[in-house]
Amino acid sequence: MKHGIEIRTADGIAGATVIRADSGSRTDKGVILYMDAFGPREALYDMGQRIADAGYAVLVPDLYYRSGSYGPFNPKTAFSEEESKTKIRSMMQATSQDLTARDGAAFIEALEAEGVTGPIGAVGYCMGGARALTAAARYPDRIKAAASFHGGNLASDADDSPHRLADQIKARVYVGVAGVDNSFPPEQSARLAEALRIGGVDHAIENYVGVAHGWTVPDHSVYDKAGSERHFKRLLTLFEEAL
Repeated sequence: MKHGIEIRTADGIAGATVIRADSGSRTDKGVILYMDAFGPREALYDMGQRIADAGYAVLVPDLYYRSGSYGPFNPKTAFSEEESKTKIRSMMQATSQDLTARDGAAFIEALEAEGVTGPIGAVGYCMGGARALTAAARYPDRIKAAASFHGGNLASDADDSPHRLADQIKARVYVGVAGVDNSFPPEQSARLAEALRIGGVDHAIENYVGVAHGWTVPDHSVYDKAGSERHFKRLLTLFEEAL
């Protein structure tokens, strides 16, 4: 069950989708699902529905709302077509970590308006992975679990790299890494692990051998069903234990 809402932020109105269990049961626990580079669409809503059916109110916000209308994009072809590739890269650059982190307060308020008074989890895919970890650092009193799957640049040299905020994270953290992923190479994985350990964060970083960046999302060309099922098992266990 899903319905659209509008969220007023400091910079405008962000469209979002709220997803609840098909059973119609209510819950005071929430999850923010941070999208991948291709934006909100049915594939992400289906993933959100699976999380919702496990007992959570799920919010899927449009992180690109500052860029006006766009898409929808087909993940199988978007980066092979010059027009869509240029558009996506432009929107990604315009959607900084800091802006998305600032939006987090409005996202949490939107969940609270839906009856979420308990703990909140965050999960992100691709570009959303870093944003989920950053949100956990910026809102430690509300976000109690954060997960990244095939997230890029989680421990880069950039000033806004999430690993720099590790000592502010109070949530339990899980990071699922594609076996081969140029956006998150082994040296970044090691740097992230060190930062989380020094920061005293309860965390796990797991390597999914044999899958590629984007493997969890059904409409990606590299979607791996077995790997995606494994990711759901890890994600729902994290939320069950931490939320």
